[in-house]
Amino acid sequence: MFTSVLATITVADLDAAESWYTRLFGAGPDARPMAGLLEWHLSQGNGVQVFAEEEHAGHSALVLGTDDLDLEAARLRDAGIDQPAPQPGGGARVLVLADPDGNRVVLFGA
Repeated sequence: MFTSVLATITVADLDAAESWYTRLFGAGPDARPMAGLLEWHLSQGNGVQVFAEEEHAGHSALVLGTDDLDLEAARLRDAGIDQPAPQPGGGARVLVLADPDGNRVVLFGA
């Protein structure tokens, strides 16, 4: 049985990505395990890695669940992440974002 997961997003510009994902997560990276790699630890054993790999940048997707989608949408707007309003999708509501490289980041909640 698997006990943890690290989702990986590939980007071309690590500095721009760090700024954007810091606004998304509300804090800077929790770790820099090696050159070109940033990590945010979301819960015990689960997190997101942002990896500088220009040839694959913009082809990643990340889906994050939240208890309060409207609160997260407002927080992200205040943090400077422009976005459309949450919309119905897949039996929940979703907020579809794109990072500076065009990677899809989807937040979902009731």
